[in-house]
Amino acid sequence: MQEINNYVEIHKQRFLDELFELIRIPSISSLPEHKPDMHKAAGKWKEILLAAGADKAEVFETGGNPVTYGEKIIDPQAPTVMVYAHMDVMPVDPVDLWETDPFEPVVKDGKIWARGADDDKGQGFMHAKAFEYLVKSGKLNCNVKFLIEGEEEVGSPSLPDFCRKHKKMLQADVILVSDTSMIAPDVPSVTTGLRGLAYWQVEVTGPNKDLHSGIFGGAVANPINVLAKMIAQATDDDGRILIPGFYDDVVEVSRQERNMMAKAPFSLEEYKKSLGVKEVFGEKGYTTNERTGIRPTFDVCGIWGGYTGEGAKTVLPSVAYAKISTRLVPNQDHNKIAKLFVRYFEGIAPKSVKVKVEYLHGGPSYVCPIDLPAYKAAEKAYTEVYGKTPVPVRSGGSIPIIAAFEEILGIKSVLMGFGLGSDAIHSPNENYPLEQFYNGIRTIPLFYRYFAEEMKK
Repeated sequence: MQEINNYVEIHKQRFLDELFELIRIPSISSLPEHKPDMHKAAGKWKEILLAAGADKAEVFETGGNPVTYGEKIIDPQAPTVMVYAHMDVMPVDPVDLWETDPFEPVVKDGKIWARGADDDKGQGFMHAKAFEYLVKSGKLNCNVKFLIEGEEEVGSPSLPDFCRKHKKMLQADVILVSDTSMIAPDVPSVTTGLRGLAYWQVEVTGPNKDLHSGIFGGAVANPINVLAKMIAQATDDDGRILIPGFYDDVVEVSRQERNMMAKAPFSLEEYKKSLGVKEVFGEKGYTTNERTGIRPTFDVCGIWGGYTGEGAKTVLPSVAYAKISTRLVPNQDHNKIAKLFVRYFEGIAPKSVKVKVEYLHGGPSYVCPIDLPAYKAAEKAYTEVYGKTPVPVRSGGSIPIIAAFEEILGIKSVLMGFGLGSDAIHSPNENYPLEQFYNGIRTIPLFYRYFAEEMKK
């Protein structure tokens, strides 16, 4: 540990300078105008991997955004770890809520503030620097492969085909990922489950043009009003989803596992205070942590239509839109859920409007057994750095490609996250504590050490 600590201390500022070069690239995968930035980010990752000690690194084109791959093979007989991360980031809207330029990283209050500071440039970059330390110190005891993709934030649509095409190149014993969070700065945790996802865009059309709300209001259906009523029919007052067949394949988590989950430190009052809400809400009969870890959800992620500028404009809109997502739990098939939602939403639409539902993307859930050698290695590594055994938790988030890795490559993933719930990922003022960033670089080399030992057993 002392040698790792010394290396981090000596190179702290260089690490930040190099990370900031990556963060300054506005690699927003969901906006077509940033396509050149995706290629720029892929090229930067190639530079990062080669500088860290990879024997080779290459940018691959896909049907969508590029993928950067790198590797260092020390011994064909040694265990192989593949590091997965993503170079793309979420859009920065609403820009006026940012206190700093989202793509000009700054350090204040002991945190890095920028889009991608945590998700996932900061966390991905930790792996490059941990790898650099292992190479330069001569302590690398595993083969290492890096797979950095450019479409995670839009559901990784091109990566499954890339994996099928390059299955031999991507073979490994485990996939190591840092794209999740810990319970608290002093409470390490290993994410053992991810929820799946299904995501749609809904379009509700009424009249063939915007109308004067005084002349036509009350005589013609307002698409926004209709859409709001349709959304309201998707859940009941107890937070239960009303789409027929939605819960058919949900596997109920045992009371024993729910009791284990309840041991994770959690203050409901602090949770509410941190979010600025007076009360929480969710499916009846489940705790807040259970609602975000082991239960499916239904959420409207955006809704718009009509006039949204300053002042008043009395208009009855022609079209209303919504973006809607569901988080899914193990055994729920996102493709099946996608069809159930379309059938339900089209079925409850009144004849006064036309409804179009487009399925944008989705992915299955994932569960990591705690008896895997990689899990045990992660557990030992966290314990050595944080002085506490990490708590196994199920995350409410989704990383769709993780389940696809298992299906296509036959490889399990271990999720060693260092982010915190306060990092505001996907939101304005995303940030990442410096101590978490540096602790990640300290912890990851220990994972390699213990993983090699576990694989010999």
